[in-house]
Amino acid sequence: MTSSPESAQATLTPTPVGRNASRPWGLWLAVALGALALLVSVSLWQKLSRIQEQLARQSADAGQQSLEAKAWAKQAQETVQDSAARLALVEARLGEVALQRSQLEELMQSLSRSRDENLVVDIDAALRMAQQQAQLTGSIEPLLAALKSAQQRVQRAAQPRLAPLQRALEKDLERLSAAQVFDLPGLLIKLDEGVALVDGLPLANQPLASTVAPRPQGDLSGSPSPGSWWKTELSLWGEQLKGLVRVSRLDSPEAALLSPDQAFFLRENLKLKLLNARLGLLARQKDAARADLASASVMVRRYADASSRKTTQLLQMLEQSGQQMKAGDMPRLEASLTALATAAAGR
Repeated sequence: MTSSPESAQATLTPTPVGRNASRPWGLWLAVALGALALLVSVSLWQKLSRIQEQLARQSADAGQQSLEAKAWAKQAQETVQDSAARLALVEARLGEVALQRSQLEELMQSLSRSRDENLVVDIDAALRMAQQQAQLTGSIEPLLAALKSAQQRVQRAAQPRLAPLQRALEKDLERLSAAQVFDLPGLLIKLDEGVALVDGLPLANQPLASTVAPRPQGDLSGSPSPGSWWKTELSLWGEQLKGLVRVSRLDSPEAALLSPDQAFFLRENLKLKLLNARLGLLARQKDAARADLASASVMVRRYADASSRKTTQLLQMLEQSGQQMKAGDMPRLEASLTALATAAAGR
């Protein structure tokens, strides 16, 4: 029996023994891989389903939140409208309150202004009265007292519009405290003392007191000795001759020609000069008073005894009085009066 070449070749080719044996394992492996892929697919499908559910819930929540937000927005809009209405009402009431407050402030300012005006008028009258008293008395004490009183009243008032007046009062008070003003009462006392010194003022040609010893009376118990009586008589005549002649130096020739009657009128003229100076001080005529004091000083130097203590005292008094009259005049309260006028005008 003849065979075909294919059968012959097949017969001749050897068949592997382990190939058929490995086919069941590969099949199981393929089945396992398929099962694994199926499990993974199921797991992925479950996760995708959960994600979809979660997205659906979130979408529903977002919709719910959107609805709530719309409700809140509407509520907020209504609240804003209500607040706007209330704010308009509050603004209207606030405007009314502001109007009432402005009216009340105007009323208080008018009352305060009237009180301040009365205070300004009182202070102005007090300062002007103190100025007149100072002019009459020649002392700055009334001015100082009036300024201190006005300063205390302004401080108690505590009004800002009176601050310039407060500064002006302080300025005038400092100026008066440092001012050099002549003491009128003291000058008047010195002039009175000078008038009293004129009565006992010794003149340059005034005769000295008699130094002649009284003539001794004879001894009644017995007669003088014959050899001593003529010596006693000679000594008595010598003392009397010494009293008749006095030698002294006179710097002014007018003093030597002054008679006793003229000495009386000289003293009276000196008194009149001092009294005229006193009247000039009281009349605030310091130039005339200084002229009278200068004239009295010339008369004292010309006719009075320069070596006498009373003459020295009178000259010193006249010189001191003249120096005190050279002090400044009574200061005026210009700054305070100007500030008072400004405050009264309401500027």
